[in-house]
Amino acid sequence: MPENAPERVHDLLIVGAGPVGLALALALKDTGLDIVLADARTREAVTKDPRDLALAHGTRLTLQRLGVWDGLPSTAIEHIHISHQGGLGRTLIDATEHDLPALGYVASAGALAAALRKAVDAAGIPVFDETEITNLAAGEDDVIASLAGAGRPAPTLRARLAACAEGGLRAGDPNVVEHDYGQHALIADVQVAGGHRHTAFERFTPQGPVALLPKGDNYALVHVSRPETADELLALDDAAYLARLQAHIGGRVRLTGVGPRLRYPLVLRYRRSTIAQRTVWLGNAAQTLHPVAGQGFNLALRDVWALADTLLKAREAARQHSANTAAKPFDAGAPSVLASYASARGLDRLGTIRFTDTLVRVFSNDFGPLHHARGAALFALDLIPPLRNFVARRMMFGARAWP
Repeated sequence: MPENAPERVHDLLIVGAGPVGLALALALKDTGLDIVLADARTREAVTKDPRDLALAHGTRLTLQRLGVWDGLPSTAIEHIHISHQGGLGRTLIDATEHDLPALGYVASAGALAAALRKAVDAAGIPVFDETEITNLAAGEDDVIASLAGAGRPAPTLRARLAACAEGGLRAGDPNVVEHDYGQHALIADVQVAGGHRHTAFERFTPQGPVALLPKGDNYALVHVSRPETADELLALDDAAYLARLQAHIGGRVRLTGVGPRLRYPLVLRYRRSTIAQRTVWLGNAAQTLHPVAGQGFNLALRDVWALADTLLKAREAARQHSANTAAKPFDAGAPSVLASYASARGLDRLGTIRFTDTLVRVFSNDFGPLHHARGAALFALDLIPPLRNFVARRMMFGARAWP
């Protein structure tokens, strides 16, 4: 499009063409809404993202509805073994208890983005790669996005609603709540003797949880520790690090190798409100969670599905109230639409944030009385099926999974 071409007003601008933004576009592909996406990264950078995602069973169901699950490379998690270091008490959550093929899955973010992008392209929804949104100016009737980068179609773009699906959680923002856990996560691929048997391990230690997630024939590792300990662990050679990791895990699996180790700090950040004038924030633009229990992307996809459902219902209601073709067109960014979405997502969103935050605070410390309480809690989970079922369903479906 030439830069002097007249602007049209799109119904929806999605900022970010990663898995969250692409999923939203795909969820709305048959609604007739005028949708565009923009991402500062190249397409290859998104589809080659090496990070691993823990996908709950509820997320699998949503991806099936979107038509991208079949053919997506993933590894099933059929059993989850939960324990804590230095004490009695453990529990095992099994997919067969819930009549499911798996409790969850592990897939790479890049592979998921590639599958979603292929479907979005097939639907004819435009994606502007290498296009940075430098500013969003929300007005009474629309939001004006300022664009930069090699792929921008024009200097500005107008839309009724901007859905921000990437970045934007800045420290010091009065709308952002922040808590530094004083922990770093080391991530790596680890090899194991005898295979993983589709069993995930979550081992709580005083410094933070250690998680092993089945990935291919081996495991994806998330090893949480204090920053100074992370420095020590990164300085170890592979053999010495494996010995330290094996001591944390115990004898449940025998580790035989480890790939390159990366680290990142763990900070809880979330917006007090995920809506503003003609703007909504989703995924990592709305909240970044601790990796314990692997809830980040699953919560984001529930946000996506709820927003798509809210827009669809609002559009249908507008059609039913319009008796003639001269009626005012549907406004995706109307305050009533955004308020309806925020109301629908409040319980699950804050419930999931508090659930993960509580797990970290209770299980990642060496306070004596809590040590015994943790063991008792794990015993209770193991002995009381309804309680174990509650935890499992919470992890699979979110806060609305239980009456």
